[in-house]
Amino acid sequence: MKRRGMLNSHISKVLADLGHTDQIVIADAGLPVPAGVPKIDLALRPGLPAFRDVVSELLQEMVVERVTLAYEIEGNQKVHDWLKQELQETERNYVDHEAFKEQTRQAKVVIRTGETTPYANCILHSGVIF
Repeated sequence: MKRRGMLNSHISKVLADLGHTDQIVIADAGLPVPAGVPKIDLALRPGLPAFRDVVSELLQEMVVERVTLAYEIEGNQKVHDWLKQELQETERNYVDHEAFKEQTRQAKVVIRTGETTPYANCILHSGVIF
């Protein structure tokens, strides 16, 4: 068994396979997952696990070059402010929610959380370590 870091074997595999600019989506419980895009469903019940917990763990494991958010996340001030703080050194790109959902078709995976606050979704674009 791993001693530390990402214990979820499916997420660990996705992270190990990421290349520069590959995308993964961290989604609230309601975001639709496009046909053909793999989904890792972590949702246990409403709010568990929280979007913030999942994003925090992923940020410990991967290099994030850019994040894409829907403009509508600005209405979820608590989550939006937290993301801006956590990703203050990272380029942020905003699109409308419909364009966001369309962009999820390009993701390597959608990781579904138990989050039930509106628009708590992000697309993490992989960077490189060099």
